[in-house]
Amino acid sequence: MEKYIGLDVHARSTTCAVLGPTGRKLRVAIAETKAGALVELVTSIGGELHICFEEGCQSEWLYELLQAHAKEVVCVQPLRKQGAKNDERDAMQLAEHLRLGTLERVVYKEKGSVGALRQAVRAHRLITQDVSRVKNRLRSVYRSRGVFCPNEAIYSPRKRDFWLAQLPPMSREIAELLNQELDALDGLRQHASERMLEEAGHHAMVDRLATIPGIGKIRAAYIVATVVTPHRFRSKRQFWSYCGFAVVTQSSADWIRQRGGWVRARTARTRGLNINRNPVMKDVFKGAALTIMQMDDEHPVKQDFLQMLHRGMRPNMARLTLARKIAATALAVWKNEEVYDPAKRYCPPKNTAA
Repeated sequence: MEKYIGLDVHARSTTCAVLGPTGRKLRVAIAETKAGALVELVTSIGGELHICFEEGCQSEWLYELLQAHAKEVVCVQPLRKQGAKNDERDAMQLAEHLRLGTLERVVYKEKGSVGALRQAVRAHRLITQDVSRVKNRLRSVYRSRGVFCPNEAIYSPRKRDFWLAQLPPMSREIAELLNQELDALDGLRQHASERMLEEAGHHAMVDRLATIPGIGKIRAAYIVATVVTPHRFRSKRQFWSYCGFAVVTQSSADWIRQRGGWVRARTARTRGLNINRNPVMKDVFKGAALTIMQMDDEHPVKQDFLQMLHRGMRPNMARLTLARKIAATALAVWKNEEVYDPAKRYCPPKNTAA
């Protein structure tokens, strides 16, 4: 018999709700959030199991742990909840949505053969974010004392003493501490980068994606580790939505009476880009677009960008279009398992504005 299981997972305890194929509540149980206890609970239920839980810090571990013990394991973005709330209700709601097939925003959790690369990329991204955070804090110390600093000047060990002397003693101490933290993080980032590139060398697709202008080895490693497989996406438009490049439109009063019949009114309005996206991929492709914008004007892809500006497109929209172009190219290169060919590059329609 098919059984639908909803798990409400917390750091110490996990509430498990089990529904039958008709929606009848079969069981509610509590288990410790540990591998052995969870596997024992799930295997004791029996039947054809379908398991659902919400995205969180334990979701990847749960997916790997329970995949071998169930026919289906699904991870979703946290559901919207109204009214009374407790762990049992949350677990029941997950199980019911899974049974009815009404889950929205399912999170892809397969890692294939890129598990080690995913962890190396995650470490590199976290340490890089920490470096940026420390730099911002250091700059804020100078700005709070009215000291204007050129970009990167205050971070260079060779020029550091000159800028520290511009600060009063009470602010100099914290700046020195932040400099020490920055030096330590720079060393860690270098090590994380080397480890990531070492792991990326085991995946031929990283080298192929790195041939795309603006991508390079690091961004290619990010793409492979995050997407895992390009066959998740049927078309480039689905991939754009995943990367946060899909244009959201809204309309109301869609139909009007005309010539004795109903015709669709032109009421659709754009509302920006979709927010239910993967932030890593959005950063990767927008960063790649920025890299191309800084290239020599003779580069073919830079020429495409300049042509968009020449047609009157705003620079921010041209950058977005360029990012979408790079994303479409990456998807095609990956699906076809080939290196980048400038002659096949995707060119946006002349009249597009996004």
